[in-house]
Formats: sequence, C-alpha cells, structure tokens
Amino acid sequence: MKAGFTLVEILIVVVILGILAAIVIPQFTEASTEAKTSSLCTDLQSVRSQIELYKIQHNDNMPGTGGATFVQALTGYTTIAGVVAAGPGANIYGPYLQKMPINQFTNLSTIRENAVADQGAGTDGWHFNTSTGAFHADDTAAHALL
Repeated sequence: MKAGFTLVEILIVVVILGILAAIVIPQFTEASTEAKTSSLCTDLQSVRSQIELYKIQHNDNMPGTGGATFVQALTGYTTIAGVVAAGPGANIYGPYLQKMPINQFTNLSTIRENAVADQGAGTDGWHFNTSTGAFHADDTAAHALL
C-alpha cells in the first residue's frame, strides 16, 4: 500500500489556505493605510507648527511672501523680512525644517502655493495658501481623512 495524500485531501488544504489568505490580506492593506494616515497627520502637525513659529519670528508674515519660496523659507535661513540669508547670524532665523516631508499618499514633497484644497488631487505633495496659512495634503482620499 502506498502512503501519500489523495487529490481530494490536497484540494481541501488548498481551499482552507485560500480562505485564510482572503481573511488576512485585507487586514494588512488596512494597516498600511492607517500607517500612512498617521504619518501624514504627524507631518501636517509638524509643518503647521513650524509655519506658526515662522509667522511669530517674521512679523506675522507667511513663509513664501518675503522673497523666499515656501520651501526656502522653512528649510533655509531668512531675515525678518523673509529674504534668504546665507547662514546663521544676528537677526537671522531658521531653518524650521530639515527638508519638506514626503506625502505618504502621493510620494511627493512638492508644494503648490495658493491652491484650492482639492486642486491637483495627487499631483503635488502639499498645498499651502499664503493668504490664510492653510497647509494641506494634496490627495482627495487624505482630505476625506483629515
């Protein structure tokens, strides 16, 4: 008599493994989205707080309104007027961020200034309104979450 599995037994095992995979895989996808959302919230909070600090040190002016771009204003050195400075010194402020964070939903760190909240829908990393100071992620799915 030969020892081994029959075709029916192997089929039953394969079906059970398929059912388990169908249950487990969606949970990993959900965890990945939750991790991206959490990272996005942290990045938004960090950048928004640095924008506020910039405003305090620059006579209530927004980054990107004094001659430096938004990224230059937050990642470099600036004078109180918002003009790019060569380095640290007296009456020189910054940098507020080492680099612009990457939006986890679009994998981009680019900034679109003065954009409407849903404009772009994934073509940039972030939106910044120099008039209101609103800083948002550029992704319609992320907007629904935040």
